[in-house]
Amino acid sequence: MFIVNTDYIEGKKFEMLGLVKGSTIQSKHIGKDIGASFKSLIGGELKSYTEMMEEARTIATNRMIAEAEQLGAEAIINVRFATSAITQGAAEVIAYGTAVKYI
Repeated sequence: MFIVNTDYIEGKKFEMLGLVKGSTIQSKHIGKDIGASFKSLIGGELKSYTEMMEEARTIATNRMIAEAEQLGAEAIINVRFATSAITQGAAEVIAYGTAVKYI
């Protein structure tokens, strides 16, 4: 599956199949959450949350790809990511784009 964040693919013509998306809600266990709270007092990267968000983006992307494959897509264009806080320590990540098939 070819995935780009542009609305075109150089040298390719395609038909649009529709919007595809994938999402997940992730959280860290209480021990990591407490550790992150202490880290926020002194500053610096919250590595456990960075890892959590990276994992969430991967899951959301894979779910988006699976939806595109069900449509018979060969690529997804104009891919975007969005996040939102659900509760303290939990976030939703959604990946979305337009599934296309080459012509």
